Amino acid sequence: MKPRLKGLNHQVMVITGASSGIGRATAKAAAARGARLALACRNREALDALVAELRRSGADAIAVTTDVGVYDEQAALLAAALERFGRVDTWVNNAGVSIFGLLADVPIEDQRKLFETNYWGVVYGSLLAAAYLRKSGGALINLGSEVSDRAVPLQGAYSASKHAVKGFTDALRMELQDAGAPVSVTLIKPAAIQTGFVRHAKNLLDVEPQLPPPIYAPEVVADAILFAAEHPQRDIYVGGASKLISAASARMPGLMDRLFGPMLIRQQRTDTPASPRADALHQAGEDDAEADPTDRVVLQHSVYTHLSTRGRGWVLAGAALALGCALACAATQVRRAR
Repeated sequence: MKPRLKGLNHQVMVITGASSGIGRATAKAAAARGARLALACRNREALDALVAELRRSGADAIAVTTDVGVYDEQAALLAAALERFGRVDTWVNNAGVSIFGLLADVPIEDQRKLFETNYWGVVYGSLLAAAYLRKSGGALINLGSEVSDRAVPLQGAYSASKHAVKGFTDALRMELQDAGAPVSVTLIKPAAIQTGFVRHAKNLLDVEPQLPPPIYAPEVVADAILFAAEHPQRDIYVGGASKLISAASARMPGLMDRLFGPMLIRQQRTDTPASPRADALHQAGEDDAEADPTDRVVLQHSVYTHLSTRGRGWVLAGAALALGCALACAATQVRRAR
């Protein structure tokens, strides 16, 4: 059965990781378009502040303190949304955290905790949402990443978790389709996004980390999420860089390893010595609306993402051209390196 999704002004939406970054941007954009919201994260103070802000603007929203890595807490989130609003139309699994460091240096317990949030948090939310939505219909939207397709050194555990999210989401989509469930399952794959991502990550490097360019504003991801909430989509790449890296990695993985591996290691290291931080791996971070400081350009729009969701005929030619240019540049660099 083909999913029929409601307009946002008629939707009840659940968003995890809602107090900052992509989750916060999505909540504000959804509220502005009339959606009713059940917002979740571990930091109750930051969540209450966001809900109060949304209510002042006329939105209907509730705060539900939730550790997504605990199944019972996600079940309570669903119950709270149903109690307040009577239904759920879209569920967004957004919560996530990262670790910067060589895989050999990352303690196993830290890698397990990262998977509790990034992978098991998606699994718990997806299974709960799918069990409900297969009866009434709606959208399940999971946040993957460009690293769902191309692993990034110094963020190996994060890359592995996003690969796992992709595999789980793709398998669940096929199972729901085979069952005839009226559920749209979308995987969002953002490029680097200007949020509190770096500040919330655990850092095991000897210097302060940073995200590699190009970097996009969280509102670009929010727009993609809200599009998927109204229009069934399989995947949405946020930022042309995300699509380009995925496509190039699929076609020439070895060359991408040799070119991008050393480059990405350099691009994620700053010249600032590492300092103690209150990361969000094992406990709620200091969530707020502030993004990580950067001296890099932050892109406010993605022409590729807009065309890929609103004008598919145009984007195929553009993607082919971009990939061709990238392959030509890569080949040139390889020849020079020799």
